[in-house]
Amino acid sequence: MEKVPPRYRGVVSGLLQQGYALGYLLAAVCYLLIFPHWGWRPLFFIGGLPALLALFVRARVKESEVWRETRHENWSGLGKAIVSNWKLFLYLTILMAMMNMVSHGTQDMYPTFLQRDWGFGPTARAALTAFSQVGALAGGVICGLYSDRLGRRRTIALALAGAVLTIPIWAFAPGVPLLVLGAFVMQFFVQGAWGVIPAHITELSPDPVRGFLPGFAYQCGVAIASKLPHVQALFAADTSYARAMALSAATVFLLGAVVAWAGPERRGVAFGRGVPYP
Repeated sequence: MEKVPPRYRGVVSGLLQQGYALGYLLAAVCYLLIFPHWGWRPLFFIGGLPALLALFVRARVKESEVWRETRHENWSGLGKAIVSNWKLFLYLTILMAMMNMVSHGTQDMYPTFLQRDWGFGPTARAALTAFSQVGALAGGVICGLYSDRLGRRRTIALALAGAVLTIPIWAFAPGVPLLVLGAFVMQFFVQGAWGVIPAHITELSPDPVRGFLPGFAYQCGVAIASKLPHVQALFAADTSYARAMALSAATVFLLGAVVAWAGPERRGVAFGRGVPYP
């Protein structure tokens, strides 16, 4: 994000974030092709292959000028940076907790929902999961693009509002065609909201801790959100996966939209100018 011109930051954010959706899609395709024949063990080895790209990134991708000018020689000042920006850190942690609930709450238990409520086998589950990620790829790029015009907060809130409206056909579709449409549209909006996040949290963070502060807040948010699939499964045991996922999705979509809308925004801020966080 530090290398991207401000006017293109939103669309590049969407492209960057949808590496997640592309990986999800490829994982579903691998499951579709491999699991029915050889089981789950080969998937672990295949899943490790993309990590080799880190070697290329380390060797070939140059650091930004902003990072070079503001880098820390050691970790001693990072704790103080969190303390001095504690309000921002707290907000980013809450935002990331909500956003991770938005994504994992609609993805982690979805194959189980297809199996339990619809009787789908491994092939059908993998195919529909892969198709839903095509919607995610489109949503991330499109919403990232429009966030440069509409603003980061507004785009996230609108995408999550669209996700709320999609819940009926996503969770309670009367037939397979609407189920497929609901899966596509739901991930369009979910990853549409996520497509704005890289630009948004990068712009909010001060120059000296632009990597550490949002990264640490993100992981804290993941830790908070990690219990949601377990809660969904417990609730589904007494009702159904459709009801459990619909209720949890509606809750986190609305709360996520409120958190995003109520927070700060610094769209288009110039990095490396030493402008303090307000």
